[in-house]
Amino acid sequence: MSAGKFAVAGATGRLGRHVVDVLAGRGHQVVPMSRATGVDIITGEGLAEALTGVDVIIDVASWHASDQKAATEFFRTATQNLHAAGLRAGADRIVAVSIIGADKATAGFVAAQQVHEEANLSGPLPARILRAAQFHEFVGQLLEWQQGDVAYIPALPTQLVACRTVAETLVDLAADPDAPAQSDPGAPIPEIAGPRRESMADAARLLGARRGIKVVDVDGSGMPDAEIAAAGGFLPGPHATLAGPTFQEWLNTQP
Repeated sequence: MSAGKFAVAGATGRLGRHVVDVLAGRGHQVVPMSRATGVDIITGEGLAEALTGVDVIIDVASWHASDQKAATEFFRTATQNLHAAGLRAGADRIVAVSIIGADKATAGFVAAQQVHEEANLSGPLPARILRAAQFHEFVGQLLEWQQGDVAYIPALPTQLVACRTVAETLVDLAADPDAPAQSDPGAPIPEIAGPRRESMADAARLLGARRGIKVVDVDGSGMPDAEIAAAGGFLPGPHATLAGPTFQEWLNTQP
């Protein structure tokens, strides 16, 4: 590992907060970038100033909704801006988070990650990508979307992972000067997932019990790529890093 100055795009988001905390805890200089800190990676406002003297850009910025077209445009524009500004600032590389199964998706937010990955790999800065499983924190979001005391959750296989675990793995990748760029021919894209396979509905039922919400299993019909998900298309591959805590262990630590 080498010390350096890191800029984090999406620094105030669910994952970004952990990335900033892990970097600071390891003694790195951190530049948090978000609209809250005066940096807009879509318009470019404040971006050049924020990247002054930065060695590595970590991109964990995300779109706030599942619409594929809007998410695709967000990722394309943000990635192009980060590469262009990073190149002008003399940054060494950019490291971005994606989703396991992005290469298989055909619709929705996960499919938009294909554009995110392609824009990074074709950009002027050397790029590294980490594909992550769905976060433990995503389960609560599923319950909140339904806004009632009964939630219909797809009983699809997943391998949920903690945001903190993803942040630690992402920082490991970003701070390693010898890790290959995925734009290198044949370089695999690393994956991080939780320690065991489980059902999204079962995880939601555990959380729902704490919130007074009844969870009813559904088959996922009508969801983007439900058949691919049911067949295990969004589960980690054999080369993935698997790390705890499990969803139940993580839930036990939450207030």
